[in-house]
Amino acid sequence: MKKSKFSEHQIVSILKEYESGKSTRDICREHGITSSTFYQWKQKYGGMDAQHLKELKALQEENSRLKRMFADLSLDHRILKDIIGKKALKLCERKELIEGVIEAEGISIHRACKIVCMSRSMYYYAHKKDDQIIIDKLMDLSTKYPTRGFETYFGKIRMEGLLWNRKRVLRVYRNINLKLRVKRKRRLPARIKERLFVPGSINDTWSIDFMSDSLANGRRFRVINIIDDYNREALLNEAYYSIPATRLVQKIQELLLHRAKPKRIRTDNGPEFIAKVFKDFCSDHGIEIQYIQPGKPAQNAYIERFNRTFREDVLDAYLFESISHVNALAYEWQIDYNSNHPHKALNGLSPWLYAEEQLVS
Repeated sequence: MKKSKFSEHQIVSILKEYESGKSTRDICREHGITSSTFYQWKQKYGGMDAQHLKELKALQEENSRLKRMFADLSLDHRILKDIIGKKALKLCERKELIEGVIEAEGISIHRACKIVCMSRSMYYYAHKKDDQIIIDKLMDLSTKYPTRGFETYFGKIRMEGLLWNRKRVLRVYRNINLKLRVKRKRRLPARIKERLFVPGSINDTWSIDFMSDSLANGRRFRVINIIDDYNREALLNEAYYSIPATRLVQKIQELLLHRAKPKRIRTDNGPEFIAKVFKDFCSDHGIEIQYIQPGKPAQNAYIERFNRTFREDVLDAYLFESISHVNALAYEWQIDYNSNHPHKALNGLSPWLYAEEQLVS
């Protein structure tokens, strides 16, 4: 509301002039006010002296102040009820709480800090230290030694000559939640990506892979597939309820009774292929194991393409009553595949015909 240019004493003296017999028009012209203003003064302040008017104004101001105070307290109370369930102990958490209150209610920073019981200096404080180098070091140590704790990591940091304060390293260690230990996963050694090439002769490279399906009664079984990469010949297609590493080695030994050993075997990183039994067998027979990279089946493309043909012609084409039924159909298909299946990569010849042609030539 616009403040009047007349004080309480002046308003009272003007009204006294009217009471003494002076006309309203003369009073308004003399003091430069409108008649409506004069009559408002008369209605509001008529019969009062200067002291009464001053007391009335003081009461009005006090009433207005109390109303504002009550409104502010009501707003503060509502904000506190909204944030009472949000536990904020750290400085950054309190800052986020204050920023949320300011954005939602449009109040000042000073008032928001007072509600959250935080000084403005703490709100404006900006952390100037950069802990990224410590974070990188701790993450590197946690990758190399996932089962160790803070004391081991800090000891290794000191042994490297890094004189970081222990409390600082511990604070960073806790902030990035390295204290939450996770179950250690079995890690594979780094696999080198090797170009898929066509071998120059028979028994140069074999590829091995597994497939799975189920019988008519719902019981699952697995199929072991072995091919020669030179002429894509199917060497073995047999089904079992389970194929551990010992059975895998046994089937390869049976193949070696009537076939020369390969120079290398290409496989994925399945548990049967990384087992000690399989590794020892290959090492004893001078066979190189060529592992593909995890999640890269295209690096073993020959056996993957063979698996698709086997699934379409056998696994998806029949309902199997037993394992012996699967093996009977698989063996029959293997003979037909090796003798009659034309390959574009083999100039339209079957695996056996291609091998005979190469021997003759």
